[in-house]
Amino acid sequence: MSPLNIGVVGTGIFARDGHLPVFQDHPDQFKVVAAFNKTKAKAESFAEAAGIPSNKVYDSMDALIEDPEVDYVDALLPAQFNLEIVKKCIAAGKPVQIEKPIAANMEQARALVNATEATDIPVAISENWSFLDAITVAKQHLPRIGEVVGFQHNSTGPFVTHNKYMTTSWRQHPEHIGGFLSDGGVHQLALLTALVGEIESISALTSQVREASGADDIVFSTIKIRDSKCIGSFSYGSAFGATDKWIYLKIYGDNGSIMIELNNKAAPVVRVRVGSDAEHAGEEEVYNVAEEKSFGIYHEFDNFHHAVARKDKSLIISTPRAAFHHLACVAAFIKSSENHGDHVEVEQY
Repeated sequence: MSPLNIGVVGTGIFARDGHLPVFQDHPDQFKVVAAFNKTKAKAESFAEAAGIPSNKVYDSMDALIEDPEVDYVDALLPAQFNLEIVKKCIAAGKPVQIEKPIAANMEQARALVNATEATDIPVAISENWSFLDAITVAKQHLPRIGEVVGFQHNSTGPFVTHNKYMTTSWRQHPEHIGGFLSDGGVHQLALLTALVGEIESISALTSQVREASGADDIVFSTIKIRDSKCIGSFSYGSAFGATDKWIYLKIYGDNGSIMIELNNKAAPVVRVRVGSDAEHAGEEEVYNVAEEKSFGIYHEFDNFHHAVARKDKSLIISTPRAAFHHLACVAAFIKSSENHGDHVEVEQY
């Protein structure tokens, strides 16, 4: 498959540390040919690392989008600017992949989905956890555990003082709902919903532990899955004092259980036990997952490459509609907490 020419809008930390290495590792698929950042010096530094000529470091986002050599746009912007760039790219006939969360609020998120569903131009959301190999392995065993009736999701850990991502002003002073909870929480929700389905309702309490988070940074909740008897708990936050880092999802069926452990992202584990009751429980089966080193980032770009090359947006896995649901869940966490944990229905598109 021939490489596609990529224009990068927003050349900050994750563009350099997350996206660029994937592009450079797969030159048969991707070639970075243009860059724009509101601080031009950052774009110039990125261009040097990416091998982009100086005349392809643009002074405006519009100029990059209009470059005829750019096949698609990779946008890494604060969430409040996602709707604007998606509209600009659609108007220019350019496919675009934007960073999560999908938008700063549900009104913007709905407008963004409306815009993308009214066009054949491929638009994807960079939710790399949707592409984890651990999800693929767990899905293979889901039928074996019978009807899914419950789950426990936990992603908790200690606060990291020297976190390069938390030093960015748009995270310290978030304009997007949920702040830290939506910035990282949509990853957890992508994992959960990929395996147990969409969330119907939530009862939650949230709190802010660290001033540096800019908003509430922990959530503990109970959840009802749509069109299912499945219920469960969802806990998220890395703002605590010294504690172990735990990332796991345990899924309970009426004929067994599956545990996905992501504590060590370099070596995820899927544990399976099959049996209808204690007396008929099989031995635990352990599946070590050879997770791709970018932790889903390559897979998400590979998926988008296929959609763009074939001009078929139906191939996209991390769709705006899916990302809308993840942000709607965060909005429900916050609304429920503001109402002292009252039961809240998750907004549907």
